[in-house]
Amino acid sequence: NVSNASVLCHQERLNCGRRIHSLALAMIRPRKKFTVYDLQQLKGKRCLTHIHVKSPEEATAAEQAGIDLMSCSFDSPESQARLPLLVAAAPNSFLSGATPHGLASPEEAIRVGFRALEMGASSVYCSASPFIVEAMAREGIPVVGHLGLVPRHATWTGYRAIGKTAEEARRLYDQMKRLESAGAYAAELEVVPHQLATFLASQTSMLLMSLGSGSGCDTQFLFSDDILGDYDERLPRHAKAYRNFLEENRRLQQERISAFTEYIEDVKQGRFPEREHLVAMKEEVLEELKASLLQKP
Repeated sequence: NVSNASVLCHQERLNCGRRIHSLALAMIRPRKKFTVYDLQQLKGKRCLTHIHVKSPEEATAAEQAGIDLMSCSFDSPESQARLPLLVAAAPNSFLSGATPHGLASPEEAIRVGFRALEMGASSVYCSASPFIVEAMAREGIPVVGHLGLVPRHATWTGYRAIGKTAEEARRLYDQMKRLESAGAYAAELEVVPHQLATFLASQTSMLLMSLGSGSGCDTQFLFSDDILGDYDERLPRHAKAYRNFLEENRRLQQERISAFTEYIEDVKQGRFPEREHLVAMKEEVLEELKASLLQKP
């Protein structure tokens, strides 16, 4: 009857609305390969692969290759605009955004952290003090700290391995514990002696992410620039280049120049356009047009 049909129609509209809502949520927050909880459960079980990416093409390649974790910059207007493109390029991947240096207050840090999460980041990296890290962690923002050689703070240490003396190793241990107490779920551990790094990883609930600190940590971290050989500088000791994108990009640039040069010469010599590049009209139509335009009033 009419009443039953009306109820069924209403129920169908509700079901349709739920399906659209679920689809929208999936588009906004697609199911990731890992959550922070998942990563914490993996601590001590296997070393995760981890790279820093700088373009959607690299993010897609990393996801297709099976890289476990990614990070990216989130410290400039350009990098912040790029984050959604990286998320779209690798929708199933865990991606951390590196916050700007010099966060002026806990409030600013919280705003920046939530902005990164709203744009699709899974967590944020922050090289600031435990005071700033604690403010973000207290609000539920997953934070990655930084230990060892911290390039943004290298004026205090120089660019060198950190922790080679007993005194410095103890100081590094204390710094790690302060980050852990502040609520960081992970910390990048950069250029620390590998034996010390392995020991430190066994003494904290945080995931330690090795950048030049050996294979005894929870993740093995490299920059895509290093893996791809994509810059004209000496490769860091801790890195390994698997390709030579610098030479490949130089070759491609020369190919661009050659193609443009050949085009210029073809135009000059009348070799372009050729017949296959042209659109023709019937001659009688053209003649009819000419006659109509050129006839005297």
